[in-house]
Amino acid sequence: MNYQLIILTVFFLFALKEARSGQLFKKRSEVKDDGIVEFLSTLLLFTVSQPFILFSAAVVMSILAPQYEGVLAHSSIWLQIALLLVLDDMLQYWWHRACHSYRWLYKLHRAHHNAKYMSVRIVYRNNFFYYLMMPSLWMSGVLIYLGLGWTYAAYLVVKLTIITGAHSEWKWDRPLYKNRHTRSIMWFVERIISTPSTHSAHHGYEPEDGVTTYKGNYGNLLFFWDVLFGTAKITRCYPQHYGVKGMLKSEWPEQVFWPIMKTKRKSRL
Repeated sequence: MNYQLIILTVFFLFALKEARSGQLFKKRSEVKDDGIVEFLSTLLLFTVSQPFILFSAAVVMSILAPQYEGVLAHSSIWLQIALLLVLDDMLQYWWHRACHSYRWLYKLHRAHHNAKYMSVRIVYRNNFFYYLMMPSLWMSGVLIYLGLGWTYAAYLVVKLTIITGAHSEWKWDRPLYKNRHTRSIMWFVERIISTPSTHSAHHGYEPEDGVTTYKGNYGNLLFFWDVLFGTAKITRCYPQHYGVKGMLKSEWPEQVFWPIMKTKRKSRL
């Protein structure tokens, strides 16, 4: 089975669960621009940004280092996984963290936080240039050129499954926290991978609620990077509200295409 089909299947399974347990579309806090931003950013990622980056990385490597094409194809699977975790997932952690540390980078990422809800719909909701400039995507292209293509495909299925689950409105970790048999196991799980609890805290609206953290919980596949680099906040709770508090309003063209497109008149959210 094609790995893209597996990823699509996983996405729709989470979407179906979300639809059955709540509202997948027409959420109470949704505004008109939300659906437009989510559709455009997801479409552009999979039809433009990702193909362009992977192709360009291969072209650049074939010019600069043609002798290294496929050199790691027969290396240890554990080495390949380690390279992907560090050069893709850890690098994305630092990119994500940088986008919350510098104002101009945050403008590339704010579309992801503009939604006032958690949902599978927002997994790929980001500015077009956010993905185009993402260092980890370019590095993944290099690793594929070096021979990690099949391992990357399997790795991506696992990574996007965890990321989709962390963004979903369905809180799959909640019953595991409550069950006395799984409560202790979750102590390890929530420190290794992203969960709905830890990632929802990153999307919270009010830092005063004791759950929300604007400057933490950046992990994508591995939450371990937050634990390792001191940005982890674990409460096993979920914010009551989501979104960007006090930011200037941004229409969908600016959310998707800033700095090329900008909102003329702005009010506070």
